[in-house]
Amino acid sequence: MAYNLQNTLVIGISATALFDLSKEDKLFEKEFKNNPENAIQMYREYMLKNEHLPLKEGIAFPLIKALLDLNKYQKKNDSPLVEVVIMSRNSPDTGVIVLNNIKKLNLNITRSAFTAGESTADYLEAFDVDLFLTTNESDAQKVIDKKVCASAVLSTPPEYKCDIPDGQVRIAFDGDAVLFDESSELVYKNGGLEAFHENEHNAQDIPMNEGPFATFLKKLARLQERLPMKMELSPVRIALVTARNSPADIRVIKTLRHWGVYVDEAFFLGGIEKSEILKAFKAHIFFDDQDVHLATSSLVVPCGKVLYPTSSALKK
Repeated sequence: MAYNLQNTLVIGISATALFDLSKEDKLFEKEFKNNPENAIQMYREYMLKNEHLPLKEGIAFPLIKALLDLNKYQKKNDSPLVEVVIMSRNSPDTGVIVLNNIKKLNLNITRSAFTAGESTADYLEAFDVDLFLTTNESDAQKVIDKKVCASAVLSTPPEYKCDIPDGQVRIAFDGDAVLFDESSELVYKNGGLEAFHENEHNAQDIPMNEGPFATFLKKLARLQERLPMKMELSPVRIALVTARNSPADIRVIKTLRHWGVYVDEAFFLGGIEKSEILKAFKAHIFFDDQDVHLATSSLVVPCGKVLYPTSSALKK
């Protein structure tokens, strides 16, 4: 059935983020290194032979399951609240193992793209994707550079397993260069903390420009509005976890207010470690742009690295 997805949150996710395919990937890489001409055929034979075997959960599996569970609030004849598209560099033939596991686990994922080695990023716009989660950095970089949608690179699953309340979706965001553009961050990089604080204090009534995840955040806010309960009781909880502190905090709050976005929790840490906050918040996922924060945060919650555009001064 065809739906108008204007009000539906659409997530594109690579098969390697939904399921743990590290064993299969390493097998192919090893064969390709030793015998590149035979690698594809060997991989195909292996995948066909094992296509009915169960796969372990990937780093984004809990998030995707929690998001799909929100569709229980879908009204009759209305579009789904959440739609998920599986995106895989496998061929359709070798991708059957992914489809079999989706069915076994009763995940309501009906759309898929198998590209046989080609970049899946080229097809996101056709699927109206709002957020693309992948383990492939080159695909994420292409999405960021083309400004197709929000995108993040996921790494290995965290050692710590969050005890997330059943029925909830918990997503945390960094601020600068993630929700907001990089202009304030560049002031800090070029002029230091004092210049940054002065700039943000003077501009506290001027909304910040949108960053790569702003549109996704706004789509989340629209999803909250479709739920039958009051915003304060929504199963979708959003947190802002930023190194900003006073006097750079007011501008953030006023910007979110200007966007019409309700954020449940906000933490202005002023350099305090983010990981303990994220562990307490019990995030399904945290989006940040800086390795220094991701290195510790990824030990306690699943994290997505938000890449800078290739043309960005922060990239250098």
